[in-house]
Amino acid sequence: MRITHHGHACVLLETGTARLLLDPGTYAEGFESLRDLDAILLTHQHPDHADPARLPALVAANPGVRVLCDPDTAPQLAAKGVDAQAVASGDRLQVAGATIDVIGGAHAVIYADRPGCTNAGYVIDDGAFAHPGDSFADPGRPVDVLAVPTSGPWLKAAESVDYVRSVRPRVAVPIHERAMATTRLVYAVLADFVPEGTTFRPLEPGEPTKV
Repeated sequence: MRITHHGHACVLLETGTARLLLDPGTYAEGFESLRDLDAILLTHQHPDHADPARLPALVAANPGVRVLCDPDTAPQLAAKGVDAQAVASGDRLQVAGATIDVIGGAHAVIYADRPGCTNAGYVIDDGAFAHPGDSFADPGRPVDVLAVPTSGPWLKAAESVDYVRSVRPRVAVPIHERAMATTRLVYAVLADFVPEGTTFRPLEPGEPTKV
């Protein structure tokens, strides 16, 4: 498996059979030129996870690509001319030989009186990789590589640590980093507190990494 971090929550996952792009949003870069994608997986409707300006062109440039998203995002994509399949927690899908399980269901609470939205987390190939979107959704199984959110108005660093300690992956790769001015402090905290057996490994932007 190879992972390429395109910034913030956007990663390209190459499983060996499938090319899956997750959360190409406004803070991400370089994903516009990707081709031969089998699926685009969107966790929720916020622009930093689903860029309404660049997404239609990306779909058009990848004929046959499947677009999967949470229920709230599907009608917004339809308004942009993007045909997407809404998925919900408990769904299991097969795409180009990859198994995709949907977890979670709701975006983490930003503030008590702020309306929330749906959020679909994804577990690929029975735990080979997990991306929770804007949540700390329980994958419900052992996970080899976990994408862990590290910044945002809905989380604090201690919660990211708790999430990694709860899931206990072999490798934790940080995502959702561009909501903060500097990543170094939070990354240092995570690296110091991850459980024994877990490697904390920031990904070099745009560089494919074997994990």
